[in-house]
Amino acid sequence: MLKGFKPLFALLATLMLARPAFAEDPGPWGTNMTRGVTEVAHTTYDLHMLIFWICVAIAVVVFGVMFYSMWRHRKSRGYKAAQFHESTAVELVWTIVPTIILILMAIPASKTLYRIYDTKEADLDIMVTGYQWKWKYDYLGTGVSFFSNLATPHAQIDNQQPKDKHYLREVDEPLVVPVHKKIRFLITANDVIHAWWVPELAVKKDAIPGYINESWTRIDKPGIYRGQCAELCGKDHGFMPIVVKAVPEAEYTAWLDQRAEAAAKASELAKKTFTFDELYSQGEQVYNRICAACHQPNGQGVPGTFPAMAGSKIATGPLEGHMEIVVHGSKKNPAMQAFGEQLSEVDLASVITFERNAFGNDMGDSVQPVDILNFKNKQ
Repeated sequence: MLKGFKPLFALLATLMLARPAFAEDPGPWGTNMTRGVTEVAHTTYDLHMLIFWICVAIAVVVFGVMFYSMWRHRKSRGYKAAQFHESTAVELVWTIVPTIILILMAIPASKTLYRIYDTKEADLDIMVTGYQWKWKYDYLGTGVSFFSNLATPHAQIDNQQPKDKHYLREVDEPLVVPVHKKIRFLITANDVIHAWWVPELAVKKDAIPGYINESWTRIDKPGIYRGQCAELCGKDHGFMPIVVKAVPEAEYTAWLDQRAEAAAKASELAKKTFTFDELYSQGEQVYNRICAACHQPNGQGVPGTFPAMAGSKIATGPLEGHMEIVVHGSKKNPAMQAFGEQLSEVDLASVITFERNAFGNDMGDSVQPVDILNFKNKQ
């Protein structure tokens, strides 16, 4: 009789031993939660497994009694169904026993929820802002902030190159944090609803325009942990990954000092005059990283959805109009994001120079960072 159940037992064993979904290198049959690398992740996983096995035990008892009763008292053995309509004892049992079970389950669940929502006394505060389709990180109180964009080459997305291990899960600027420190995340959005989700850190919070949600983590060991936006936030929803790099405190401090120094240098660069070739080369890099997703690497756009850059009225029209739409965006259909806060003056000047001279536009314009600064100051 048990031979027929062997395939079922084998399948259950395979599922239970399967590697967790969303791990760094997820394997097939990833059905369980990842155990994670934080205190909250471990507590959540342990609670999940406790409730899971309680449910398994209840199922074994209930279905065991049910199947045994049907087999033992089947009609072929001469049994007849008892005729009764109510039993006070049975009703008390199936009310009291589930109530006790739920109370026992609620105790560890309430403790876990309390720990998840305890964001006070953080060592570091980071503002996380969702944009279509990138993340901005502000290290509050340090003056350090940057955008994190998808780094997967468009050649891989267009199936022109083999896809690597971290296809659509790599970024140009990971979020760098120290280990063994309590980090509070203040999560919001600039345009539509996003969700910041890193399974191994046990953090998943909606990023809602006009609201700030809080979450926190304390990472146990150095490493790189990946996640993604967990809300359907637009056509490039699948191109909005998250990468968190946890490092020792000394390495984090050195990185933070380096970023602060780089920010000061970027401010100085805005006063520098660049050659046309320098602007064009830098602008090409910015375009491929930021603009190519909509306007396409060849500048032809997506007919009916995103306008082409090649021969466009913006790129071949008045320079001030070009700066206006890149810096402040547009609400027209299709909407154009405002990149005035997302890009530095150097990047803005470079990409406008590139767009006005690439794809056959050949306008001969050269925009300097100081021109962008002057344009912003006029508004």
